[in-house]
Amino acid sequence: MNPHRYSTEEITAVERAIRERRDMRHFLPDPLPDGLLERLVAAAYLAPSVGYMQPWRFIRVTDRALRERIHAIVEQERLETAAALPSRNEEFLQVKIEGIRDCAEVLVVGLMPERERHIVGRRTLPEMDVASVGCAIQNMWLLARAEGIGLGWVSFFDPDALAALLGMPVGARPVAILCIGRVPAFYPRPMFEDAGWGARLPLADVLFENAWKVGAGGTAPSY
Repeated sequence: MNPHRYSTEEITAVERAIRERRDMRHFLPDPLPDGLLERLVAAAYLAPSVGYMQPWRFIRVTDRALRERIHAIVEQERLETAAALPSRNEEFLQVKIEGIRDCAEVLVVGLMPERERHIVGRRTLPEMDVASVGCAIQNMWLLARAEGIGLGWVSFFDPDALAALLGMPVGARPVAILCIGRVPAFYPRPMFEDAGWGARLPLADVLFENAWKVGAGGTAPSY
């Protein structure tokens, strides 16, 4: 008997949140329950971070005019991404990629400045600060799903333009715009999967033993 094990019901709930988490783009305008945004951010900063550097910083966007300017930056990148696609250009333009104007809350997640001072765990892998932020956002995502709240991670933006707009200090870098709010429904499958842009890879294509599996499938498509 493992005394550290959660109950079967608790494990089932964790697995359900992982399985049903979705990157949401369709939102209702209703406000979040009181205190929930703070709980989501608290879940985020309980995440692990390389060298315990805690590189995440959160900017809550409450000004509607500022939200519109952020939306304009995202829209510009959406159009540039479509133009850069060698195929499926028009199809991509039909895919909804964000809910910035619709959701209850917008958070911009950034990396703190002066990250070069933190070398533990980053000397050969400096990108581990971004991985740490990813862990923080995943914590937030899972708690949001358990609360019945949608969260969408928007990565379509020029980081320099967004940093300037938000007055971020030199060296800081935005890595995510998070749209958070109530949703009409959670997608039964990832939206890009439903739109025909890919499918969940078989476990055998991502889990190898002792060495990289030669001839393994599942390479990312090029659009």
